[in-house]
Amino acid sequence: MKMLGFSFFIGYRYWRARKTNGFASFITIFSVMGIFLGVAALIVVSSVMNGLEGQLKQRILGAVPQLVVHSQQNLNNWAKDSQSLSHIQGIKGAVPTVGTQAMVQSPANIAAVQVYGVMPEQSDMFSMVAKHSYPGAFDTLTSGKYNVLIGSELARRLEVKVGDRIRLLSGDGVVYSPIGPVPSQRKFTVSGIFEMGSQVDAGLAYINYQDAQRLMRQKVGEVHELRLYLDDPFMASTLAPQVKAFFAEQGVKVTTDDWRESYGHLFAAVKMEKNMMSLMLSLIVAVAAFNIVSALVMMVVDKTSDIAVLKTQGVTTPAVMLIFIIQGSFNAIIGLILGIGAGVLTAFNLNGILSTLGVSILGVGQNLPVSVSINQLLWIIGGTLLMTLLATIYPALAAAKVQPAVVLRYE
Repeated sequence: MKMLGFSFFIGYRYWRARKTNGFASFITIFSVMGIFLGVAALIVVSSVMNGLEGQLKQRILGAVPQLVVHSQQNLNNWAKDSQSLSHIQGIKGAVPTVGTQAMVQSPANIAAVQVYGVMPEQSDMFSMVAKHSYPGAFDTLTSGKYNVLIGSELARRLEVKVGDRIRLLSGDGVVYSPIGPVPSQRKFTVSGIFEMGSQVDAGLAYINYQDAQRLMRQKVGEVHELRLYLDDPFMASTLAPQVKAFFAEQGVKVTTDDWRESYGHLFAAVKMEKNMMSLMLSLIVAVAAFNIVSALVMMVVDKTSDIAVLKTQGVTTPAVMLIFIIQGSFNAIIGLILGIGAGVLTAFNLNGILSTLGVSILGVGQNLPVSVSINQLLWIIGGTLLMTLLATIYPALAAAKVQPAVVLRYE
């Protein structure tokens, strides 16, 4: 402890002292500014990427099934199973569902669409679609009425509005006739339009559960699929084995699939982009941190006589090394504190700053999604301190190798 206090005192004195070597002073300032800018940029960019990922999770994974359970046999006790599944940590609830890929046709156009059959009284408790459509839109999906809820982009492409009629053609209900296979088809009335603000607006449609079964020529009323709503969709692969184990205990064999089959590539691309941006900005911090090496080496050369005198006074080699490690760490800590402060403040006020500058990245009236992660801040702090520590080791070893007899021979 006494050695640490002494090394800290000397290192602080060296850090505060006016440097006789102007170039060394410039390199020190450059390294501090580099750490400051690198850390600040890393926090801002990471926060924006986190916000983008979170927004995609809400706007895409809030509309598509996050985890689906398939069973060959009828799940008669699905309501009881749903309650039991909701007790598993990470699962909010489960509702019956059925899905089919179909073509939707209007007088003006035709498009491919993924159709989901839902029970309105069950689904609107969890579905984000219900929160992004007109109030009561899900309630219009009454069995036998053949109403459909479509996305805003799909409605624009088909040039339809609420009250218009469209035709759904499903490949799952194909029947074979003398003229060949004939898909199942039925006219539906557009009873509502939702807008999630993502690509699902162009490719999703919701109809009543029993209407979907009729469209697909399935036995009406049976339940063979359960759609699970999760607290975190990214936990789907972790929760799937627990769900299978739950049904296995009841003697029901099930299979599962999740959102990754349809949208996994999109989130993988976002994750890779986030990692690459973080790596690029981390290299800025690394370059700035290792500029400390140059400044400390010059300091060691400048203070060679002082080091020799300290060693003749009984200062140990570890204490000498600690002096320069502490001196280099001061520069890193200053840059780190300034960078964290500037980065966090900029992240929280990013949209206001862009608005003041008259810059609109996503278009007029749209803000960048920003989400500051405490865990990422801790990783940035730890990584910067580790790089700085590594940068100070070589100059500290050079100082430890100073031989007092050689240095003071001509003094």
